[in-house]
Amino acid sequence: MKKIKVFIDGESGTVGLNIRERLSAENYKNDLEILKIAPELSENADERKKFLNNADIAFLCLPDEVAKQSVELIDSTGNTTTRIIDASTAHRINPDWTYGFPELSKKHAEKIKGSKRVSTPGCYASGFVALIYPLVQSGMLSSDALISCFGISGYSGAGKAFIEEYQSADRNPELGSGRMYALGQVHKHQPEMKTVCGLKNDPMFNPIIDDYYNGMIVSIPLMKPSFTASDVKNLYKKHYENTRIEVKDSEGITFLAANTMANSDDMELYVFADPGSERILLTARFDNLGKGASGAAVQCFDLMTGEKL
Repeated sequence: MKKIKVFIDGESGTVGLNIRERLSAENYKNDLEILKIAPELSENADERKKFLNNADIAFLCLPDEVAKQSVELIDSTGNTTTRIIDASTAHRINPDWTYGFPELSKKHAEKIKGSKRVSTPGCYASGFVALIYPLVQSGMLSSDALISCFGISGYSGAGKAFIEEYQSADRNPELGSGRMYALGQVHKHQPEMKTVCGLKNDPMFNPIIDDYYNGMIVSIPLMKPSFTASDVKNLYKKHYENTRIEVKDSEGITFLAANTMANSDDMELYVFADPGSERILLTARFDNLGKGASGAAVQCFDLMTGEKL
Protein backbone atom coordinates (compact mmCIF):
# COMPACT_ATOMS: atom_id res chain seq x y z
CA MET A 1 0.00 0.00 0.00
CA LYS A 2 1.27 3.44 -0.91
CA LYS A 3 2.26 5.52 2.10
CA ILE A 4 0.64 8.92 2.71
CA LYS A 5 3.23 11.67 2.39
CA VAL A 6 2.94 14.24 5.18
CA PHE A 7 4.76 17.56 5.53
CA ILE A 8 4.62 19.72 8.67
CA ASP A 9 5.39 23.31 7.68
CA GLY A 10 6.54 24.93 10.91
CA GLU A 11 7.53 21.72 12.63
CA SER A 12 9.89 23.41 15.09
CA GLY A 13 7.05 25.14 16.95
CA THR A 14 5.14 23.66 19.89
CA VAL A 15 2.15 22.52 17.82
CA GLY A 16 4.32 21.25 14.95
CA LEU A 17 6.52 19.18 17.25
CA ASN A 18 3.45 17.75 18.95
CA ILE A 19 1.88 16.77 15.62
CA ARG A 20 5.09 15.07 14.48
CA GLU A 21 5.28 13.15 17.75
CA ARG A 22 1.71 11.93 17.32
CA LEU A 23 2.23 10.89 13.69
CA SER A 24 5.45 9.07 14.63
CA ALA A 25 3.50 6.76 16.93
CA GLU A 26 3.38 3.02 16.28
CA ASN A 27 -0.17 3.05 14.85
CA TYR A 28 0.88 5.42 12.04
CA LYS A 29 4.36 4.05 11.33
CA ASN A 30 3.49 1.76 8.43
CA ASP A 31 1.06 4.13 6.73
CA LEU A 32 2.91 7.44 6.64
CA GLU A 33 6.03 8.97 5.18
CA ILE A 34 6.82 12.15 7.07
CA LEU A 35 8.79 14.51 4.86
CA LYS A 36 11.59 16.30 6.68
CA ILE A 37 12.99 19.64 5.54
CA ALA A 38 16.52 20.60 6.59
CA PRO A 39 16.29 23.01 9.56
CA GLU A 40 18.46 25.61 7.82
CA LEU A 41 16.04 25.65 4.86
CA SER A 42 12.79 25.71 6.84
CA GLU A 43 12.25 29.40 6.06
CA ASN A 44 13.30 29.16 2.42
CA ALA A 45 10.17 29.62 0.28
CA ASP A 46 11.53 27.71 -2.72
CA GLU A 47 12.48 24.72 -0.58
CA ARG A 48 9.19 24.77 1.31
CA LYS A 49 7.36 24.89 -2.02
CA LYS A 50 8.99 21.60 -3.07
CA PHE A 51 7.94 19.87 0.12
CA LEU A 52 4.45 21.34 0.13
CA ASN A 53 3.78 20.16 -3.40
CA ASN A 54 5.29 16.73 -2.80
CA ALA A 55 3.01 16.03 0.16
CA ASP A 56 -0.40 14.41 0.13
CA ILE A 57 -1.33 16.34 3.27
CA ALA A 58 0.46 19.36 4.73
CA PHE A 59 0.04 20.71 8.24
CA LEU A 60 0.59 24.46 8.60
CA CYS A 61 1.88 25.37 12.07
CA LEU A 62 2.87 28.92 11.27
CA PRO A 63 2.12 32.60 11.89
CA ASP A 64 -0.91 33.72 9.90
CA GLU A 65 0.90 35.55 7.10
CA VAL A 66 3.36 32.72 6.57
CA ALA A 67 0.48 30.21 6.51
CA LYS A 68 -1.16 32.24 3.74
CA GLN A 69 2.14 32.23 1.86
CA SER A 70 2.33 28.44 2.16
CA VAL A 71 -1.11 28.09 0.57
CA GLU A 72 0.02 30.29 -2.33
CA LEU A 73 3.10 28.08 -2.81
CA ILE A 74 0.95 25.04 -3.48
CA ASP A 75 0.08 24.27 -7.09
CA SER A 76 -3.72 24.46 -7.18
CA THR A 77 -4.14 22.91 -10.64
CA GLY A 78 -5.18 19.35 -11.39
CA ASN A 79 -6.62 16.69 -9.11
CA THR A 80 -3.53 15.97 -7.05
CA THR A 81 -3.43 19.22 -5.09
CA THR A 82 -1.92 18.86 -1.64
CA ARG A 83 -4.59 18.78 1.07
CA ILE A 84 -4.00 21.27 3.88
CA ILE A 85 -4.70 21.27 7.60
CA ASP A 86 -4.02 24.79 8.85
CA ALA A 87 -3.49 25.21 12.60
CA SER A 88 -3.09 29.00 12.35
CA THR A 89 -5.79 31.66 12.61
CA ALA A 90 -5.42 32.61 8.95
CA HIS A 91 -8.38 30.74 7.43
CA ARG A 92 -10.77 29.92 10.30
CA ILE A 93 -13.58 32.20 9.13
CA ASN A 94 -12.83 31.90 5.42
CA PRO A 95 -15.96 30.41 3.77
CA ASP A 96 -13.78 28.58 1.25
CA TRP A 97 -12.22 26.55 4.06
CA THR A 98 -13.73 23.79 6.16
CA TYR A 99 -13.88 24.41 9.89
CA GLY A 100 -12.11 21.46 11.52
CA PHE A 101 -14.41 20.67 14.43
CA PRO A 102 -16.06 17.31 13.56
CA GLU A 103 -18.17 17.03 16.72
CA LEU A 104 -20.23 20.12 15.87
CA SER A 105 -22.43 18.12 13.49
CA LYS A 106 -22.44 15.17 11.11
CA LYS A 107 -22.27 17.74 8.32
CA HIS A 108 -19.04 19.15 9.75
CA ALA A 109 -17.48 15.70 10.03
CA GLU A 110 -18.47 14.70 6.48
CA LYS A 111 -17.19 17.96 5.05
CA ILE A 112 -13.82 17.48 6.74
CA LYS A 113 -13.50 13.99 5.26
CA GLY A 114 -13.68 15.25 1.69
CA SER A 115 -12.07 18.66 2.08
CA LYS A 116 -8.79 19.84 0.62
CA ARG A 117 -8.64 22.90 2.89
CA VAL A 118 -9.29 22.44 6.62
CA SER A 119 -8.68 25.08 9.27
CA THR A 120 -8.61 23.74 12.82
CA PRO A 121 -10.15 25.73 15.71
CA GLY A 122 -8.25 27.92 18.13
CA CYS A 123 -7.84 26.54 21.64
CA TYR A 124 -10.08 28.99 23.54
CA ALA A 125 -12.49 29.02 20.60
CA SER A 126 -12.83 25.22 20.81
CA GLY A 127 -14.33 25.50 24.28
CA PHE A 128 -16.50 28.49 23.42
CA VAL A 129 -17.85 26.95 20.22
CA ALA A 130 -18.53 23.60 21.89
CA LEU A 131 -20.65 25.37 24.50
CA ILE A 132 -22.48 27.96 22.40
CA TYR A 133 -22.93 26.40 18.93
CA PRO A 134 -25.55 23.80 19.98
CA LEU A 135 -27.53 26.41 21.94
CA VAL A 136 -27.74 28.82 18.99
CA GLN A 137 -28.37 26.11 16.39
CA SER A 138 -31.22 24.65 18.45
CA GLY A 139 -32.79 28.07 18.99
CA MET A 140 -32.39 27.77 22.76
CA LEU A 141 -30.10 30.81 22.77
CA SER A 142 -30.78 33.82 20.55
CA SER A 143 -28.15 34.70 17.96
CA ASP A 144 -28.21 38.30 19.21
CA ALA A 145 -27.37 37.31 22.80
CA LEU A 146 -24.69 39.33 24.56
CA ILE A 147 -22.16 36.77 25.79
CA SER A 148 -19.27 37.09 28.21
CA CYS A 149 -16.56 34.44 28.36
CA PHE A 150 -13.46 33.88 30.45
CA GLY A 151 -10.76 31.28 30.08
CA ILE A 152 -7.54 30.12 31.70
CA SER A 153 -4.74 28.28 29.91
CA GLY A 154 -1.33 26.83 30.58
CA TYR A 155 1.59 28.76 29.14
CA SER A 156 2.33 26.24 26.36
CA GLY A 157 -0.31 27.95 24.25
CA ALA A 158 1.69 31.17 24.18
CA GLY A 159 4.44 29.87 21.87
CA LYS A 160 8.14 29.02 22.14
CA ALA A 161 9.37 32.42 23.32
CA PHE A 162 6.88 32.56 26.19
CA ILE A 163 7.55 28.93 27.12
CA GLU A 164 11.25 29.72 27.45
CA GLU A 165 10.41 32.79 29.54
CA TYR A 166 8.17 30.80 31.88
CA GLN A 167 10.76 28.05 32.26
CA SER A 168 13.70 30.41 32.81
CA ALA A 169 15.46 30.16 36.19
CA ASP A 170 15.60 33.95 36.56
CA ARG A 171 12.12 34.73 35.29
CA ASN A 172 9.96 37.67 36.35
CA PRO A 173 8.18 36.82 39.65
CA GLU A 174 4.87 37.94 38.09
CA LEU A 175 4.94 34.81 35.93
CA GLY A 176 4.20 32.80 39.05
CA SER A 177 0.60 34.02 39.05
CA GLY A 178 -2.25 34.08 36.57
CA ARG A 179 -1.99 37.00 34.12
CA MET A 180 -4.89 38.57 32.29
CA TYR A 181 -4.30 39.69 28.71
CA ALA A 182 -6.21 40.95 25.65
CA LEU A 183 -7.52 43.60 28.04
CA GLY A 184 -8.60 45.84 25.17
CA GLN A 185 -10.98 43.14 23.93
CA VAL A 186 -8.93 42.33 20.85
CA HIS A 187 -8.10 38.63 20.64
CA LYS A 188 -7.52 36.53 17.53
CA HIS A 189 -10.14 33.93 18.56
CA GLN A 190 -13.05 36.37 18.87
CA PRO A 191 -13.96 36.53 15.14
CA GLU A 192 -14.02 32.73 15.06
CA MET A 193 -16.20 32.51 18.18
CA LYS A 194 -18.73 34.90 16.68
CA THR A 195 -18.79 33.59 13.11
CA VAL A 196 -18.81 29.84 13.73
CA CYS A 197 -21.58 30.09 16.34
CA GLY A 198 -23.71 32.36 14.15
CA LEU A 199 -23.69 35.21 16.68
CA LYS A 200 -24.55 38.78 15.76
CA ASN A 201 -22.40 40.35 18.48
CA ASP A 202 -18.76 39.94 19.42
CA PRO A 203 -18.43 38.10 22.73
CA MET A 204 -16.64 39.79 25.59
CA PHE A 205 -13.62 37.59 26.17
CA ASN A 206 -11.25 37.61 29.15
CA PRO A 207 -8.34 35.12 28.85
CA ILE A 208 -5.78 34.33 31.54
CA ILE A 209 -2.42 32.61 31.13
CA ASP A 210 -1.13 30.81 34.22
CA ASP A 211 1.97 29.12 35.58
CA TYR A 212 1.44 25.52 34.44
CA TYR A 213 2.30 23.90 31.11
CA ASN A 214 -0.93 22.69 29.47
CA GLY A 215 -4.64 22.31 30.01
CA MET A 216 -7.42 24.89 29.95
CA ILE A 217 -10.90 25.87 31.06
CA VAL A 218 -13.35 28.07 29.15
CA SER A 219 -16.45 29.31 30.99
CA ILE A 220 -19.53 31.29 29.97
CA PRO A 221 -21.91 32.77 32.58
CA LEU A 222 -25.58 33.23 31.67
CA MET A 223 -27.86 35.45 33.77
CA LYS A 224 -31.59 34.64 33.95
CA PRO A 225 -31.72 32.53 30.77
CA SER A 226 -35.04 31.35 29.33
CA PHE A 227 -33.98 27.71 29.82
CA THR A 228 -32.84 25.55 32.71
CA ALA A 229 -29.58 23.80 33.45
CA SER A 230 -31.33 20.47 32.77
CA ASP A 231 -32.38 21.74 29.32
CA VAL A 232 -28.76 22.51 28.48
CA LYS A 233 -27.41 19.21 29.81
CA ASN A 234 -29.96 17.23 27.82
CA LEU A 235 -29.16 19.19 24.66
CA TYR A 236 -25.41 18.68 25.09
CA LYS A 237 -25.80 14.95 25.77
CA LYS A 238 -27.81 14.45 22.60
CA HIS A 239 -25.64 16.73 20.47
CA TYR A 240 -22.32 15.18 21.53
CA GLU A 241 -23.39 11.58 21.85
CA ASN A 242 -20.64 9.11 20.84
CA THR A 243 -17.99 11.80 20.38
CA ARG A 244 -14.86 12.90 22.20
CA ILE A 245 -16.92 15.51 24.06
CA GLU A 246 -18.47 14.23 27.29
CA VAL A 247 -21.10 15.96 29.42
CA LYS A 248 -20.07 15.47 33.03
CA ASP A 249 -22.10 15.50 36.23
CA SER A 250 -21.51 18.81 38.02
CA GLU A 251 -23.17 17.87 41.31
CA GLY A 252 -20.91 18.18 44.34
CA ILE A 253 -18.02 19.82 42.48
CA THR A 254 -16.57 22.78 44.38
CA PHE A 255 -13.26 23.16 42.54
CA LEU A 256 -12.41 22.58 38.88
CA ALA A 257 -8.70 22.37 38.01
CA ALA A 258 -7.65 23.58 34.58
CA ASN A 259 -4.88 21.02 34.04
CA THR A 260 -6.88 17.81 34.66
CA MET A 261 -7.31 17.13 30.92
CA ALA A 262 -3.66 17.78 30.08
CA ASN A 263 -2.34 15.32 27.46
CA SER A 264 -5.86 14.25 26.50
CA ASP A 265 -7.62 14.73 23.15
CA ASP A 266 -11.06 14.72 24.76
CA MET A 267 -13.21 17.51 26.17
CA GLU A 268 -15.46 17.69 29.21
CA LEU A 269 -18.54 19.93 29.46
CA TYR A 270 -20.08 21.02 32.75
CA VAL A 271 -23.30 22.91 33.46
CA PHE A 272 -23.31 24.57 36.89
CA ALA A 273 -26.32 26.47 38.19
CA ASP A 274 -28.02 27.82 41.29
CA PRO A 275 -31.14 25.90 42.40
CA GLY A 276 -33.50 27.95 40.25
CA SER A 277 -31.26 28.12 37.15
CA GLU A 278 -31.29 31.91 37.46
CA ARG A 279 -27.53 31.83 36.97
CA ILE A 280 -25.96 29.13 34.79
CA LEU A 281 -22.25 28.62 34.25
CA LEU A 282 -21.28 26.68 31.11
CA THR A 283 -17.77 25.24 31.31
CA ALA A 284 -15.50 23.32 28.93
CA ARG A 285 -12.33 21.64 30.18
CA PHE A 286 -9.73 20.23 27.79
CA ASP A 287 -6.08 20.38 26.77
CA ASN A 288 -4.96 23.44 24.83
CA LEU A 289 -2.41 21.22 23.02
CA GLY A 290 -4.76 18.25 22.61
CA LYS A 291 -8.33 19.01 21.62
CA GLY A 292 -7.26 22.65 21.40
CA ALA A 293 -4.41 22.30 18.89
CA SER A 294 -2.31 19.34 17.68
CA GLY A 295 -4.79 16.70 18.82
CA ALA A 296 -7.57 18.43 16.88
CA ALA A 297 -5.37 18.68 13.78
CA VAL A 298 -4.54 14.96 13.88
CA GLN A 299 -8.22 14.17 14.47
CA CYS A 300 -9.02 15.97 11.20
CA PHE A 301 -6.13 14.13 9.53
CA ASP A 302 -7.64 10.81 10.62
CA LEU A 303 -10.97 11.75 9.08
CA MET A 304 -9.38 12.97 5.85
CA THR A 305 -7.41 9.74 5.46
CA GLY A 306 -10.34 7.49 6.33
CA GLU A 307 -9.06 6.39 9.70
CA LYS A 308 -11.30 7.28 12.64
CA LEU A 309 -13.16 10.05 14.45
